[in-house]
Amino acid sequence: MHCNSCAMLIDLDLEDLVGIKSVKTNYTKQITEVEFEPHKVTEDQIIEQIKKTGYGAYFMS
Repeated sequence: MHCNSCAMLIDLDLEDLVGIKSVKTNYTKQITEVEFEPHKVTEDQIIEQIKKTGYGAYFMS
C-alpha cells in the first residue's frame, strides 16, 4: 500500500464479498482485519480478492 486511498480501496473491494461482516485496513500497520462468515466466504477467496485489487496478502493467526 502506498497511501490511505489504497487502504480504502481494499476495504471497499472486500465489502463486496458475500459473507464479509466487517473489514478495516490500517495503512500505517499494513494490516487488514476481516471479520467474516466462513460458511459463506473462505480465507482463500478473501486473499484472492485483495490480490485482484493489486496487493499481496496472507492470513495471520
